[in-house]
Amino acid sequence: MAKLQFELQKKDDNSNARAGVIQTDHGKIETPIFMPVGTVGSVKAVSQLQLKQDVKAEIILGNTYHLYLRPGLQTLELAGGLHRFNAWDRPILTDSGGFQVFSLAKSRKITEDGVIFQSHIDGSKHLFTPENVMDTQRIIGGDIIMAFDECPPGGSDFHYAKKSMELTHRWLDRCVSRFESTNDKYGYTQNLFPIVQGGVHPDLRKISCEYISSKEATGNAIGGLSVGEPIEKMYEICALCCEHLPQNKPRYLMGVGTPWNILEAIEMGVDMFDCVMPTRNGRNAMLFTANGIINIDNKKWEHDFSPIDETIGCEMSAFYSKAYLKHLLKAKEFLGLTIASVHNLAFYLWLVKEARKHILLGDFVSWKKNMIPQMQQKL
Repeated sequence: MAKLQFELQKKDDNSNARAGVIQTDHGKIETPIFMPVGTVGSVKAVSQLQLKQDVKAEIILGNTYHLYLRPGLQTLELAGGLHRFNAWDRPILTDSGGFQVFSLAKSRKITEDGVIFQSHIDGSKHLFTPENVMDTQRIIGGDIIMAFDECPPGGSDFHYAKKSMELTHRWLDRCVSRFESTNDKYGYTQNLFPIVQGGVHPDLRKISCEYISSKEATGNAIGGLSVGEPIEKMYEICALCCEHLPQNKPRYLMGVGTPWNILEAIEMGVDMFDCVMPTRNGRNAMLFTANGIINIDNKKWEHDFSPIDETIGCEMSAFYSKAYLKHLLKAKEFLGLTIASVHNLAFYLWLVKEARKHILLGDFVSWKKNMIPQMQQKL
């Protein structure tokens, strides 16, 4: 089987936005792309059939930390990997668990060897090292697997960010060594993406971009953003990373973000995105649409029997009314969580497809300029 391939189809004349195609052994991905987050092997409240038919997802995420703890590696290996376990036959990206471990600040200890952490399920102690995280992701079976990194908090000073970045680079060397000395597990090619770190410090980010680029991986990721730093700083660092990462490899901005964050980052040259926001916000009654944000909890929707959204090509969004969705969420009916989650994910996928269309047409910047204020309106 073949390594991941990236074909750059069109670069926008007026910005760094680009349209491309990523080819994996589980199929192709048209970029820019948004990847729904399937933390424990499923996207919360959304079936795999809905992801295909309604959301039109081309790739989803699995979370190494959560899958390692439950259902555990033995189950996943016996199943033949996550694709067979969760019946998803398109590409999967697995994260390394680094961000989850970062989130567990009170119950983890970082050492040169790796990270000792306590399970949020039963308090048991575990050790993640660059080596066993590679082995774990081999067993989970992602088409794209992420290097193990330390994700420093958004406001980290230069000294801490430098120390953290250097640790991430040493861990990357160990990830690459382990990855290259082990085989693909289930008859298809797995691809390792390194992660740029360096906090909000441009000098460190430049060093990190150069270091990970030297590994000549099939793609690269920008980590450690949207973790508490000001939005302007996030944009500044993202743009700088895009300048210093290879043009001929896909760039993945981890954990970002709002629909307007995504359009801004596409303009900078990012190809891949993931975030829990569409599903989490949907479950909490916030719906994203091309014409603005709907808080479906508001009384004004109680007797609005018009479809949730007929513009995005999602059957579920066009089938159910705003009044019905409001009723379901107020009644704490599970179907409401599904409809809201499917709608928001379908909107995100529609948005990146529209961005791609306008990059190919050559009018991305003017379209984006109109789109962002329209999406930010509160309806």
